[in-house]
Amino acid sequence: MDKFIIGNLELGHLPDLGIFDLPVRIDTGAKTSSLHVDNIKKVSKNGKLHVNFDLHPDIYHLEETVRCSALVVDLRKVKSSNGKSEDRYVIETTFGLGDHTWPIQITLTNRQEMSYMMLLGREGMGERLYVDPSRSFVVQGNPVKDTANSDKA
Repeated sequence: MDKFIIGNLELGHLPDLGIFDLPVRIDTGAKTSSLHVDNIKKVSKNGKLHVNFDLHPDIYHLEETVRCSALVVDLRKVKSSNGKSEDRYVIETTFGLGDHTWPIQITLTNRQEMSYMMLLGREGMGERLYVDPSRSFVVQGNPVKDTANSDKA
């Protein structure tokens, strides 16, 4: 798979959740990716744990919310940037930057004190990306290409 360059901020897509052009902070110092959500409710679907939650796609218009649902793949203890540990639900969903998409695990948390609704950590980047911290919004394109299996060619 060819690696591509991204900046310290990009517009990411979560197409499985119906979210596009979400400003995402790229953080090579963070192990896990996280997403700001509200109103998390546990539900059982077909005997499996799911969560329903509200997502704010626009930090400047917090009254706008999208109700989402996802399968819980893990419950993980995560140490946040303020040094506090918390248990977080982990979901797996498709993440996209420009024309590239791949599966990603994201922890759900309250990031309302943060400047961006989503943080992309090292696990979410995998070996797909180079980060140029001096640039922002480097990636161009539309979320159409699935690159999750492109390294098998």
